[in-house]
Amino acid sequence: MTITHGFHATMTAQPGQGDALVTLLERAPSLGHDDCLVFLIGRSASNPDLVFVTEGWRSAEAHADFFASDVARAYTAEFGPLVLDSAYADEVPLGGKAIL
Repeated sequence: MTITHGFHATMTAQPGQGDALVTLLERAPSLGHDDCLVFLIGRSASNPDLVFVTEGWRSAEAHADFFASDVARAYTAEFGPLVLDSAYADEVPLGGKAIL
């Protein structure tokens, strides 16, 4: 499986909403999508409202097609009340290890 598209997101939750943001991310519809090969959620050890996501997709087209779907649009609309600020950087996961 080859990952050709991905990103790393840093999201600052509204004060006290870090747990709710993580819970929302844990039910991301992309987790069950065959073209989403990496979906990792992380959190700052010193700031529970600072949350990170790394995604890796087979292609930019697969990612775009998925996020144009009604399911994905409805899901992303749920972030509005929880997220104070966010930043995204393109990132293609290349390898490593995750035991969660």
